[in-house]
Amino acid sequence: MKILLVYPKYLDTFWSFKGALKFISKKATHPPLGLLTVAAMLPKEWEKKLVDMNVTTLRDKDLEWADFVFVSAMSIQKASAKEVISRCKKMDIKIVAGGPLFTTGYEEFEDVDHFVLNEAEITLPPFLEDLKNGCAQHVYTSQERPDIKKTPLPLWDLIDMKKYAVMSIQYSRGCPYDCEFCNISVLYGRKVRTKSKTQIISELEDLYSQGWRGDLFFVDDNFVGRKRKLKEEILPAIIEWMERKRHPFSFNTEASIDLSDDDELMQCMVKAGFTSVFVGIETVNEESLAECNKIQNKNRDLVACVKKIQKFGLQVVGGFIVGFDSDPPSIFERLSVFIQESGIVTAMVGLLNAPRSTSLYHRLVKEGRLLKDVSGDNTDFSMNFIPKMDYEILIKGYERIISRIYSPEPYYRRVREFLREYKPSQKKAFRFHFSYLGAFFKSIFFLGIIERERVYYWKLFLWSLFKRPQLFHLALTFAIYGFHFRKIFGNYL
Repeated sequence: MKILLVYPKYLDTFWSFKGALKFISKKATHPPLGLLTVAAMLPKEWEKKLVDMNVTTLRDKDLEWADFVFVSAMSIQKASAKEVISRCKKMDIKIVAGGPLFTTGYEEFEDVDHFVLNEAEITLPPFLEDLKNGCAQHVYTSQERPDIKKTPLPLWDLIDMKKYAVMSIQYSRGCPYDCEFCNISVLYGRKVRTKSKTQIISELEDLYSQGWRGDLFFVDDNFVGRKRKLKEEILPAIIEWMERKRHPFSFNTEASIDLSDDDELMQCMVKAGFTSVFVGIETVNEESLAECNKIQNKNRDLVACVKKIQKFGLQVVGGFIVGFDSDPPSIFERLSVFIQESGIVTAMVGLLNAPRSTSLYHRLVKEGRLLKDVSGDNTDFSMNFIPKMDYEILIKGYERIISRIYSPEPYYRRVREFLREYKPSQKKAFRFHFSYLGAFFKSIFFLGIIERERVYYWKLFLWSLFKRPQLFHLALTFAIYGFHFRKIFGNYL
């Protein structure tokens, strides 16, 4: 059997970092970890190829080679997924589809032959058994949650690692919280399931043996969902392995704001090699936090929480949302001020949208306010429901936030303030790579000569070179990130 695994193309968005990737000559940020893991679950004797359309072209001869095409996608990849399915249909090639896009809305894709939905550890084996016996069904779904201690190592041999900026690893699935707008609890449940320390070390060792050195992203939606296990088992094992291997990786992940409550956990994460963490802050309005059931963020000094996490040596990447029913007209000014004061350089501010199957989606259906499906990009100035706030006021307020945090002057000022206070672990020494040398000269050419931000670029360049030379590489990284963000929001700056 010949299996072609296809990862559809995603749009150029805030998180794609396409504007920044060209500086380091990379094609995409992360590899398709889900498909690589599914590939490892298929019979060993089957031939397997993987085409990530974000780094290479899907050719007709790739499709002609395959007996089956396996497609996995998120909502941001919907248009590309439909194109892949259409091409397969015209060439009479059988299609197997799974992943978040199809799990929450498979009925929309009529030309798919087989849907393997939810978590593949449960639904893939019966499909493979039925396929073997010539009686494969159209839909395989289950609400059962698998024990991910049995999940195999991804088949890294199927990709060219050099085309990616960051590799990926998964430690846990599920989140203990149940935010109204989030579909994680729907997809993976509220009980946090974890891999063993032996698995994690094996995955690190596998990536190391493949020759990877550099950034590694723990894709967990809430890495700190089980704090005790992290502190007692996982992080100590990672610390020991990293020291033995002389710190080949830098880790980043996602976590809830209650990470700031646990000094020991933050110390362990930094010692293990974690450098940054994405935190869903969402809003500074208490009524909006109550509305969306973001209980972990309520009754907190959020600026102090962010500052504390960064004081420990973890850069905070922040997620923010406007468009809640409870948002007052002052929210745009308050959020802009918060982002500047907190020193969150990478602040993703998006408009509220309601993904399928979420509590918010069901509420809006009942209220008759739902308009369409989500685009998957909540920074594209679109909403899929009728907001309580006047739409024109909401959009203009959103535009003001974007302008106030990503125009060159406030952005570079925020970078400088962050670097002034940031004290990374001494063990996280900058690891030189030839692509960084290219990024250095490209930044001088584009940001220091061509782009309108050149005055701010050179001020940061010289300040960091003489005042914080150990963070000079990070200053240039942020300058390049800013270039990407201004390309995304160019019409509103």
